[in-house]
Amino acid sequence: MPRTAVKPSARERILAAANELFYREGVQTVGIDRIIEHAGVAKASLYNTFGSKDELVRAYLESRHANVSERVTRALTRFRTPRERLLGVFDAQGELFTEPTYNGCAFVTASAEAALGSSARQAAEKYRGWVRGLFTRLAEEAGAADPDDLARRLHLLYDGASLSARMDRDPSASTTARAAAAVLLDEALRRPPSSGST
Repeated sequence: MPRTAVKPSARERILAAANELFYREGVQTVGIDRIIEHAGVAKASLYNTFGSKDELVRAYLESRHANVSERVTRALTRFRTPRERLLGVFDAQGELFTEPTYNGCAFVTASAEAALGSSARQAAEKYRGWVRGLFTRLAEEAGAADPDDLARRLHLLYDGASLSARMDRDPSASTTARAAAAVLLDEALRRPPSSGST
């Protein structure tokens, strides 16, 4: 007996519509009515599921965070050594840059448009904390003398690559950032632990 395709739930359709429209056009530009029309659901479905546009924006950003986290984690399994894994974050980032729909960092865009204390700002801060934490953990595993300092520097490269890929339409930005990260990592590994940050 052939299997019938399971129709996505209203929540899944709303999130898919939000992901497409918010990412492409911005969270402030896209109104609730466009999301509802694109998702093919009733307005009540959106409000019953999310309560408000602010909470829909939070759910959209949380789903992007989960997707990026899963993608990076999966990509890092390809590498054997701590050094390769740390630099592999930039390889995973570069894969995003080559996607035809790449439109920059969703968290930067959403938080730039959002008020202080909003759900969008909170979701963006959580994501940035995850990125910094990932770099810190990988720097520790690689044996960096000051993993927090190295993570801060790598995070700046990560952000810069994302901006360059978006603004300059340069998918090779991650390759440049990776090469700079390798220099920073090698310098951090040579630095004795007692010397602290530069």
